[in-house]
Amino acid sequence: MVATQEVKKATAKARTLRISPRKLNLVAESIRGLKADKALAQLTFSTKRIAVEVKKVLMSAIANAENNHGMDVDRLVVSEAYVGKSMVMKRFQAGAKGRANHIIKPFSNLTIIVAEKEVEAKAAPKAKKATKKTVSKKEENN
Repeated sequence: MVATQEVKKATAKARTLRISPRKLNLVAESIRGLKADKALAQLTFSTKRIAVEVKKVLMSAIANAENNHGMDVDRLVVSEAYVGKSMVMKRFQAGAKGRANHIIKPFSNLTIIVAEKEVEAKAAPKAKKATKKTVSKKEENN
């Protein structure tokens, strides 16, 4: 039986973000699996409005990992980033001929989990194999 090493994880959540889950998932998808510093850079230069809020949640998860679990910040990876539905505000706007047009304002929940990735030992560079050099008969005689 192989002993598995327990992976340390730290979590941060944001509830009732005022954006649809579908739009938020596009941003969450862009940072899944990235190292923490690269994910922060990705969110910093993202053109999406919600990227600012996602960055706050990611920074909170990194701070939780460092302060609460004693993890090394340089080895953190965004292991999970998932989005869920929250409440939906329903409004209406007056339409033509006395009708009402529905306006739906969705909210989302965001959860980011960071984990410490093991440092992989780099293998020593392989030595090149000695290749046979074809020698012509003229070179042999010299």
